Amino acid sequence: MKRILVTGGAGFIGSHLCERLLQSGNEVICLDNYFTGSKKNIMHLLDNHRFEAIRHDITVPLFIEVDEIYNLACPASPLHYQFNGIKTIKTSVMGAINTLGIAKRTGSKILQASTSEIYGDPEIHPQKESYWGNVNTLGPRACYDEGKRCAETLFMNYHMQHSLKIKLARIFNTYGPRMSLDDGRVISNFIVQALKGEDLTIFGDGSHTRSFQYVDDLIAGLITLMETADSFIGPVNIGNPVEISVRELAEKIIRLTGSGSGLRYLPLPEDDPRQRRPDISLAKKELGWEPLVDLETGLKKTIDYFRSVI
Repeated sequence: MKRILVTGGAGFIGSHLCERLLQSGNEVICLDNYFTGSKKNIMHLLDNHRFEAIRHDITVPLFIEVDEIYNLACPASPLHYQFNGIKTIKTSVMGAINTLGIAKRTGSKILQASTSEIYGDPEIHPQKESYWGNVNTLGPRACYDEGKRCAETLFMNYHMQHSLKIKLARIFNTYGPRMSLDDGRVISNFIVQALKGEDLTIFGDGSHTRSFQYVDDLIAGLITLMETADSFIGPVNIGNPVEISVRELAEKIIRLTGSGSGLRYLPLPEDDPRQRRPDISLAKKELGWEPLVDLETGLKKTIDYFRSVI
């Protein structure tokens, strides 16, 4: 049994990770300031004697004894991370410094939840881990993109200077139950609009593409990465390489929900990537991991969840 800290543990992804780690017999400490996370996501875990929830902002130092750390704390949807760009940068950078400080003091292994957003609007397709990215440092998305890029740099420098056991996971678009209804992400937006009978809002002409992975696949990838030998640190792409246009996604969700919704087109936001698809050959080689849940199966489960909460 390990004592594991999950920052951002009450969020969409963090709550699923806490749940899976508990199922494996570990002690889990969930740290969250509930800016975008919700107590509702972890209510079913509170009676477990191996689970502890702490309200804390990771930009403030914390002294705690743990064996492993998953650093997931940071708003992840454009709507949320652009709400307070300075706070987003602080969460990524100061949060990395503070969690790395815990790892340095305790000798614990630490995983950074990085993002496909560090590739920006990519000029290479699909995106390999060796690609340095195409990011506008002054754009509206930079608070998230650059914050995560800086966090990766901090992790690597702590590894080189202090021999910390680190793992770097670059997470691609993820969906599933416990997504917020109002987080502004394309899948949650489309499902909520379809279930309410509203027109689905597409930014741009709908030809830009994304690749979506179901949350269960992501959690399996993160845990597998953490359990690999210390010699492999990443970064490694964790995502589903099946690519779909936003218009096709909207039409699929309308069909799966049985909605009579139409499509409404609006201008594409500044710096919105035209395409996004991971090359997961490194994950297959080093982790023996690849996604198992196809898009239609995952969407059906996600739609059922949203039906239950709307």
